[in-house]
Amino acid sequence: MSSELTDLSYVVLNLIGRNGAGPHDLVQMARRGQRLYWAGAESKIYEQPKRLEKLGYLTSEKTPGKTRERTHYRLTDKGILALQEWLALPSPFPRIQNEAAIRVQASDLADDPAVILHSLQPLRQEIAELAAILDEAEQREAQFPHRRRQLRLLHSLGRRLLHAHLDWIEEVERELRPRSRTAAGPLHHPQTPSTPRADQSRPTRAR
Repeated sequence: MSSELTDLSYVVLNLIGRNGAGPHDLVQMARRGQRLYWAGAESKIYEQPKRLEKLGYLTSEKTPGKTRERTHYRLTDKGILALQEWLALPSPFPRIQNEAAIRVQASDLADDPAVILHSLQPLRQEIAELAAILDEAEQREAQFPHRRRQLRLLHSLGRRLLHAHLDWIEEVERELRPRSRTAAGPLHHPQTPSTPRADQSRPTRAR
């Protein structure tokens, strides 16, 4: 692994891939679900291609755009070799910063456990949004025949992650819901366009 390349550098080299991409394309890919697999600030992703080109890992060309020319980056032989060397390295368990898990751990200090349950509702909404993004990503798999198998495996991981979080949220709700509310029925989830019913918000299981 080259000392001049960061973890994010390899993410960008991967996203540029066989067909190449521009800075705007990279940011769009990050917005369309890449955060399921890698968290990175858009500004950091946007500035990587110029740096990688200076180091010889990318080459660029100008292509026509709607209002002005766009820069399109491609991997050089040096960039491909760097990726190949990186692929052979051991994969560690992913770094995790799960605020919901820490809130649940600290819930014994809460005066009212319902505070914790309500704090999980935005997570449900985000899971539904990410599931919709995955739906779109799966529909685009055919546009990348050289990576269709790899994308299918990646999307399978995304589905499993979303399912695991939904299952865990439901377990937390069962365990922390006040006894008086248990008899009355499940915690109500507002049914809005961005927060579907529980049976509809669950992502389709990966094939």
